[in-house]
Amino acid sequence: MDFTVKKYKELLQSLAANAYTFQTFEEFLKKPALKSIVLRHDVDLLPYNSLEFAKIQASMNIKGVYYFRAVPESWDVKVIKEIASLGHEIGYHYENLTTCKGDLSKGINDFENNLNALRKLAPVSTICMHGSPMSKYDSKDLWKTYDYKDYNIIGEPYFDVDFNSVFYLTDTGRKWDGDKVSVRDRVESNFKLSFHETQEIIDAAIKKELPNRIMFTFHPQRWNDKMWMWGKEYIMQNLKNIIKKVFFVKK
Repeated sequence: MDFTVKKYKELLQSLAANAYTFQTFEEFLKKPALKSIVLRHDVDLLPYNSLEFAKIQASMNIKGVYYFRAVPESWDVKVIKEIASLGHEIGYHYENLTTCKGDLSKGINDFENNLNALRKLAPVSTICMHGSPMSKYDSKDLWKTYDYKDYNIIGEPYFDVDFNSVFYLTDTGRKWDGDKVSVRDRVESNFKLSFHETQEIIDAAIKKELPNRIMFTFHPQRWNDKMWMWGKEYIMQNLKNIIKKVFFVKK
C-alpha cells in the first residue's frame, strides 16, 4: 500500500542512505548543499499528521519546512510550536487572494496580519502559495503588485527555485505524477524523470538514480496507516482529481 506512514519512513530511510544533506528551505536558499533535499510539507488539513511527520524526521536527525494555512483546519498553535521546537522551519501557506476574493488591497493586509500572527509563534522567513484549486484566484498574483521581500521574506518556492537544477516531486493528487490533475502545483523543468508510486522513488534512490538536488512536497493528511482514514482519503482524492481535471485544470 502506498501513502502510508510506514511507506513514508521507508522513503526517508532510502534517501538518508544516499548521503543527502536535508536542508530547510531557508538553509537551501542561503547556502545550498551540493547534494541536498528539501522536505516541504503543506499543512492543508489534519495538522497532527504533520506533527507525526516532524517527529519521525527529528528521530532521524532530518529537518524540513512546514507551511501552515491561516484557517482553523490547519492553524494549530500547539502543533506549530512543537514542530518548531523539533528544529524544523515554519512558513506561511498563503491564499490571500482566494480568501479576499481577488481584492489586492485586502489581500496584502490579510497576508501581513497572518504573517505577523505566525511570527508570534515561530520565526518565519519563507512563504509558499496554497493552490486553492477550486478558486479562480491565483494567490501568487499578489506579487505582481507587491513584493514579499518587503516583509523580510527571503523566498517562495515557485519564484525562487530553479527547477531545471532542482528536481521537483509533489504528492499532489495522491500520486507523484499528478500534473494532469494539478491546477497550480506545477513547475517548469527539464528533468525527464517521472514516478507514479513512492516505491518507484525508493527503488531509484537505492540504485542511486536520483538527481543531486530535490524538493519534495508532501501533504501529510494524505498519509495514513489507519485503514479507515487511508480508505477515506483514497476515495475523496480520486473524486477531487476527476472534478479538478474536468472543470479546473487548464488544458
